[in-house]
Amino acid sequence: MTATRLQPRFISKPWGRRDLAPWSAGLAPFADPVGEIIYDSGAGLPVDPPLLIKLLFTAQPLSVQVHPDEASAVKRGLPRGKDEAWVVLAADPGARIGLGLNAPVTSAALESAARDGSIEALLDARAVYAGDVFLAQAGTIHAIGAGLVLIEIQQNLDLTYRLYDYGRLDHGRPRDLHLDEAVAVATCDVWTPLSTPNALDAARMVFVEGPSFVVERVAARGPARATATRARPLWAALVAGQGTVNGAACRAGEVWYVDADADWQFDGDADIVLAYPGASANPAAWLAA
Repeated sequence: MTATRLQPRFISKPWGRRDLAPWSAGLAPFADPVGEIIYDSGAGLPVDPPLLIKLLFTAQPLSVQVHPDEASAVKRGLPRGKDEAWVVLAADPGARIGLGLNAPVTSAALESAARDGSIEALLDARAVYAGDVFLAQAGTIHAIGAGLVLIEIQQNLDLTYRLYDYGRLDHGRPRDLHLDEAVAVATCDVWTPLSTPNALDAARMVFVEGPSFVVERVAARGPARATATRARPLWAALVAGQGTVNGAACRAGEVWYVDADADWQFDGDADIVLAYPGASANPAAWLAA
């Protein structure tokens, strides 16, 4: 049985925060604001895993951006496209996420709006709350707003095309934009969800079901078994609670990678975000004993 606690990397961002609890337990205060914690290393993690898990902490809005789909990525010699999902853990009053456009536009109109800043008015900026989950499928124009803490589950591709960044400076210089690439892969239309929440049982709620991965939220207590394989591993982000996995201590603020059956035991209530590749939920991915 294999379960690996993934090691975090703390990435400074101009839009980030310094208060990252509980995801920074035991660490000294950060000199620069941290925008991302990336969980991408640990014994047993394959060289090119299909998914990547991040934590985002936003004191300012992120850029207006887009990612390529599978076909566009392959044409560029990349291994995969980039769907991504967000599980909102905390949201300040008035926090918003721009997801898709208010109405369809032409590619030329999108590029013009990105150049003059009017793209902000084109975004469908919706109020978000703790507990919300969104899938931004590849090609969806999006902008995560300020005042949010969220888990990001994404296909493992380190590629972002920025359309607009509010004229913001990073260490005195504007960040690069990628207008030609972004316009070429963007869906210039209204966003629609691909799936609706589905309760598998009293403890498991599926929020995203394909096309590239599944995202669940699990209310755990006591013993449970997670079923995974190397072909279909799972990532478990512990939002609350503590216990053991295969006898090793685990606690809130950690992300674990599992590629074989794993036995979990929790001391009281636990809150877990599960993610695994595939187009449909695996009923055996998590079973209370």
